[in-house]
Amino acid sequence: MELGRVFPAGRPAPLRALNAPPSGRYDAAWIRARLSGPDPDDQDVGSRTASAAAWADDVALAPAHLTPAAVLVPIITGSSPAILLTKRTETLRRHSGQVSFPGGRIDPTDASPEEAALRETQEEIGLDPASIELIGRLRDYTTGTGFRVTPVLGLLAPGYRTILSPAEVADAFELPFATLLDPAAPERRSAELQGQTRHYWVWPHEKHHIWGATAAILVHLAHRLRRGDASGL
Repeated sequence: MELGRVFPAGRPAPLRALNAPPSGRYDAAWIRARLSGPDPDDQDVGSRTASAAAWADDVALAPAHLTPAAVLVPIITGSSPAILLTKRTETLRRHSGQVSFPGGRIDPTDASPEEAALRETQEEIGLDPASIELIGRLRDYTTGTGFRVTPVLGLLAPGYRTILSPAEVADAFELPFATLLDPAAPERRSAELQGQTRHYWVWPHEKHHIWGATAAILVHLAHRLRRGDASGL
């Protein structure tokens, strides 16, 4: 679900260089260690309240009422780790054709953001919730379209199979870790909209345009993966 423009927290620090793990592999154990526990650098790309003064114009435009939503950030493990993303169909009423994570609104019947993210993922791309290992969350994001989004982190083993919902999802594809962990990969852009300067992230991909909330969540994930773990990397 691509949720449009994200209200950034402030000008984020450059992505940190990342030392490779001793094994030379970014395996599931390494990913768990990096993403467990709080991250002191969350405020670099976190919620709009972390540094409101830096983005006063954008913060002032935040809707008074926010709709809770959740997305799954599927991290594919194995010898070629990657992030699983989707492309919405061109026929959808909102954000058609945009790159997104699987997810959507949190229904009253959902017990948690995790349950909502898993439910929406199964509906959109057919992944069995039992095949996903939940390992945590990223900080919530507020979007210009009035959503408060909880990104739920999940590990997915290689060899997974997707069954795309033809009404919602046109494609499912992977963003390699090599791109995610490249400090020079994400680009910060700005545009004028209704007399205001808006800032947003863009990630490179040979086929798809990755921007907005999805791109910002990927930047946040990249920061998290660059924090030190118990081994001091």
